[in-house]
Amino acid sequence: MGRLRAAGVLTGFLGLTLPLMPVQALLLRLAPAAARRLPHWYHRRVCQIMGIRLEVEGAVEADCPTLLVSNHTSWLDIPVLSAVAPVSFVAKKEVGGWPFVSSLARLQRTVFVDRQRRTAVGETAGEITSRLAQGDAIILFAEGTSTDGNRVLPFKTSLFAAAKPSGEAANPDERVVVQTVSIVYARLHGVPLGRADRPLVSWYGDMEMQKHAWELLKAGPLDVIVKIGPPAPLADFADRKQLAERTERAVREDLVRTLRAWPSDAPLTVAAPPRPSSKSIAPRAPTGKWR
Repeated sequence: MGRLRAAGVLTGFLGLTLPLMPVQALLLRLAPAAARRLPHWYHRRVCQIMGIRLEVEGAVEADCPTLLVSNHTSWLDIPVLSAVAPVSFVAKKEVGGWPFVSSLARLQRTVFVDRQRRTAVGETAGEITSRLAQGDAIILFAEGTSTDGNRVLPFKTSLFAAAKPSGEAANPDERVVVQTVSIVYARLHGVPLGRADRPLVSWYGDMEMQKHAWELLKAGPLDVIVKIGPPAPLADFADRKQLAERTERAVREDLVRTLRAWPSDAPLTVAAPPRPSSKSIAPRAPTGKWR
């Protein structure tokens, strides 16, 4: 039954995807606004085909440019988050060389980051700034890699440099807000996933993507819990280090609350994993709605 299910899902996915790829390519040239909306509609259909049921708490701001900072668990995060709202992603340059995946990423207007070249940060910052000025919602996976879904790794401050540049380039659009996102793959066939079960969904380390995807498609329907934090102006953050620290804390707290099924107002103290040695900074008092 598992193989039949996986084959059916894959057939439905390709039957939906292949005809829409040239449509999206045309929209990118002729109707940019529609090109932002179509991936959202498309990924909602993809989630239905795969049997992914979304439980969303909070909402992405619809009337202003938004930087969304998220944990990263699986390749499934892409269709899940795209089904929640019209978004684009920041991805490492290597993704641009993956067969088929790279085409889908470009059609969704993904911003590629070359982490090996320091000079590339300025170029990426210009693209992200331009996209935010157009009113886009852009997702940054700030851990820099995917995890087993049971924890949040320390956020890499270098990844925030493109969104929160320093020096003369640090003139953020006052309309831009930051929101956090936590993703938890909670149930399979309605049965809660435990700590040992979650790697079935999580894609990390040296897992081979095609094998992992096939096993996951065979497994069955999933329930995913997505928590979206309240907006805070990007201008309220003193620098990228403060932006990384505060968003990391908020995402980690939301993930722990979800895993433990605790209410959002329950007192919670979560110890962050040790960071690589770096100088500490005194954060400026925020004026947004952040913890």
